[in-house]
Amino acid sequence: MLSLAAFEWPLQFCAFVTITSYIASIITSNVSQVDRLWNFLPPIYTAYFALLPLWPSTPLFPLFPFVPKELSAVAKDYSPRAVMMLSLVLLWMCRLGYNTYRRGLFNLHDEDYRWAVLRTQMSPFLFQVLNLVFISGIQNVLLLLLGIPSYIAVCQPHTELTTSDYLCGGISLALLTFEFIADNQQYSYHSFKHAYLGKSTKYDEANQWPGARLKWTSEDAQRGFVTKGLWAYSRHPNFACEQSFWWAITLVPVIAPVPPFLPHHTFPQIWAFLTNPLARDLIKSNPSLFKVFLAPFSPLLPAVSYSLLFLSSTPYTENISLSKYPVAYAAYKERVGMFSPLVTFEKGLWLKLTQGDEKKRQLDGLVYGTAKGKAKAE
Repeated sequence: MLSLAAFEWPLQFCAFVTITSYIASIITSNVSQVDRLWNFLPPIYTAYFALLPLWPSTPLFPLFPFVPKELSAVAKDYSPRAVMMLSLVLLWMCRLGYNTYRRGLFNLHDEDYRWAVLRTQMSPFLFQVLNLVFISGIQNVLLLLLGIPSYIAVCQPHTELTTSDYLCGGISLALLTFEFIADNQQYSYHSFKHAYLGKSTKYDEANQWPGARLKWTSEDAQRGFVTKGLWAYSRHPNFACEQSFWWAITLVPVIAPVPPFLPHHTFPQIWAFLTNPLARDLIKSNPSLFKVFLAPFSPLLPAVSYSLLFLSSTPYTENISLSKYPVAYAAYKERVGMFSPLVTFEKGLWLKLTQGDEKKRQLDGLVYGTAKGKAKAE
């Protein structure tokens, strides 16, 4: 289904952005160049495919979008499905761009705090290797992959939207709404904390977005991190919604009533096959079987890759928080799930059943500041 020839322009553009962002990171001694481009690149790749009829067959000048021969047949008209997906991704861009702007990350001198911490933990040479391979390279490729769903959509029949499209679209809008609320709650908290600690002007609750006008207390400010609102049920509600949004976008063309259809293998069957010693021996003797077995699942590559990024990077982010707030954040991890609110409920129930109400009250005191027996979090 996926054709590299169809990605001729996106690959050219991705290579250009990778090289220029790496050079810019060296010149500025700031590796957050890709971070600043993060909210623009997925919409660019999505728009390239969704708006194929706009582009000429040959580039007007270097890096100008064009339609390769492999896509000429589907570039005659617009795909309603791909256009809908582009609309959703543009809304995603607005949300992320707004949050990036108010955090100051569009300032060319600012750098994501995680890169600054990581720089102190690695030799300069190894950090530059990481910068080239992962920060500038792999991340740009990952952002390119997020354009695959719109590519699949334009390769499908350009029929009217169906129930599955409206379902995925509605879920995507709901996820963007919750992610916006989570962002606002975190921003509101940090505004209050900085005002309380005397690092900024007076905090005014009325200036915050609806859904983020929470009643912060001195205990919240002293704790150092937000645990109210959506953050009471998930340690990273924004990350959970972000991943889920791209899963919804990835599934738009996959669950539409037109090809490609995922194979009718259940995941337990897949796991049983891959863990079977005979299957492993067969794959070792004929590696192409592994490719054939997984190829039908290639439409899921964007969402899987995006989730793998968060699953690998979030623990590092949490380790930084844990080093700053060892007692309170350890309690937060023990009491609240990383992404899923369901895990938070399970943690609370498990604590109550195995360690009793008193232990649960102590953790609630550390995390939420509402229970008896709360201990000092610093």
